[in-house]
Amino acid sequence: MFVMMTGALLLAGCNATTKPQRKAANIEIQEAVGFTITEEIHIAEEVRLRYYEALNYLLDGQLEQGIVILEKVAAAAPLVTAPRIDLGMAYHRQGDLDAAERNLLQALDLNADHPVAHNELGIVYRKAGRFAAAKRHYEAAIAVFPGYHHARRNLAILCDLYLGDYDCALDQYEAYLATVPADEEASMWVTDLRNRVGK
Repeated sequence: MFVMMTGALLLAGCNATTKPQRKAANIEIQEAVGFTITEEIHIAEEVRLRYYEALNYLLDGQLEQGIVILEKVAAAAPLVTAPRIDLGMAYHRQGDLDAAERNLLQALDLNADHPVAHNELGIVYRKAGRFAAAKRHYEAAIAVFPGYHHARRNLAILCDLYLGDYDCALDQYEAYLATVPADEEASMWVTDLRNRVGK
């Protein structure tokens, strides 16, 4: 899932000669539904259209084509986090963890509290074997939005399978299930974990 599917981005079209200006991102939390992130950045209409074109390629599984266009969009709109996060996800799916990390860190340079960037960076670091860094980023995502069930699930799995921190794992699985009670697989993991720790 790419950023435009999980959050909101306001890209207001303007004259191509207008220099981009960045205002602070707005993170609006809706506990029952999730969160919406808006960035009010004025960019050229052509850049906005290219962004959506790139997303269509990514959603169709055509990663290489999407990445080529997204790189151009990110260069044309350097103050917008969404292209950088989407590049991070696309590079991750291609198996290029270094490029994924680089783009996600650039997104966090623009918005240090972006929960999606933190969660995705946690995934990249887990795959790279950098478990302490992965944990920090999952926790940072949850600190911004405690109901962010993807980050909770990822943190639970990290604590359970990679860190052997079963108390952390159980806490995170239970918090995840409070948000996503229909996840039968996670319910089985909790039962198994409780048996292992004797709770």
